[in-house]
Amino acid sequence: MNKVAVLGATGSIGASTLDVIARHPERFRASVLSAHSNVTALAELCGRFRPELAVIADPALEGELARKLAAAGVHCEVASGHDALTAAASGALCDTVVAAIVGAAGLASTLAAAQAGKRLLLANKESIVLGGPLLLQALRAGGGVLIPVDSEHNAIFQCLPGGRPDLAKSGVRRLVLTASGGPFRGRTRADLAAVTPDQACKHPKWSMGRKISVDSATLMNKGLEVIEAHHLFGAPADAIDVLVHPQSLVHSLVEYVDGSVLAQLGNPDMRTAIAHALAWPERVEAGVPPLNLAASGALQFEAPDLDTFRCLALAFQALRAGGDAPAILNAANEVAVEAFLAGTLPFLAIAEVVEAVLTELPSQTVVDVESLVARDGEARGAARRLLKRAC
Repeated sequence: MNKVAVLGATGSIGASTLDVIARHPERFRASVLSAHSNVTALAELCGRFRPELAVIADPALEGELARKLAAAGVHCEVASGHDALTAAASGALCDTVVAAIVGAAGLASTLAAAQAGKRLLLANKESIVLGGPLLLQALRAGGGVLIPVDSEHNAIFQCLPGGRPDLAKSGVRRLVLTASGGPFRGRTRADLAAVTPDQACKHPKWSMGRKISVDSATLMNKGLEVIEAHHLFGAPADAIDVLVHPQSLVHSLVEYVDGSVLAQLGNPDMRTAIAHALAWPERVEAGVPPLNLAASGALQFEAPDLDTFRCLALAFQALRAGGDAPAILNAANEVAVEAFLAGTLPFLAIAEVVEAVLTELPSQTVVDVESLVARDGEARGAARRLLKRAC
């Protein structure tokens, strides 16, 4: 029995993970569940999956969670706060950690799981974008295994011999991440000047949270995935490409020096990657319908428009700058997206804020978590000052 901690259980990744777990009760048990502040949803999940531990990130909500669980007759330990999350990720109640907490908030628990030698299923791209060198160092020290859950990186993992080999020795020429193009594929900058948050959050293929939906609309999500691919697979920026593929059936490709290109295909459903990562190196049923290519019709591919979708270009810029530039990029983007969703920043100005912060704060070497967190805060402060001046 594999005991699984689902950190971010009430989000879309958490829901997909729990669906796969429920299909294989003889193999997996959801032993730890966490949520940020959705007490009602977390209590309902605890009633269904009966974990040994439930963690709510907001300490002010611990009492409410405990009362709801007691009223429902659910007997499990209840904890709250930052330290409880890191303890849950590294503790004895789980063998596998699904890191699905959105944003920079997931960094500490992800590092804790790596340092403890857990089987780490990484769905929180911000953790590796912020602290890629620190996460890889923690994995080496802890001796654990990292399997990416993002569909694109999981696809690359499946197309590489041994998952994450030395790319040069394996004859890999480049990694190609696919992007759906989001809700605004084919639009010009003039078309996007008056975009609303609801329009940006209406993804054509995926049902996701509002922040990640906006990142998909700006292509920042793909930019973060480029940085993630660099750390996960050791590929330099010049060996990573992005192709817009609106059908979202080809999830990524790996090109080899002999001219071969391997691709992983499947219906756009996160349960495929999650089931692969949970059971690897075996395969289990994920509840995903088989892919019918005859019914799918033609598959389209096109280069991304880096002039209209500046965030993707900025991500490549940050990757090439190195050091903590990706962390600066991510922090500025989180602040800008929050302002856009609040209706105080135009859609196109998201990239402008990120670019200005990258210019203001040149990259520095990543030394430790404390200095990285400090730089993250510095970048957020710079972004907020820019927003105030803009208002």
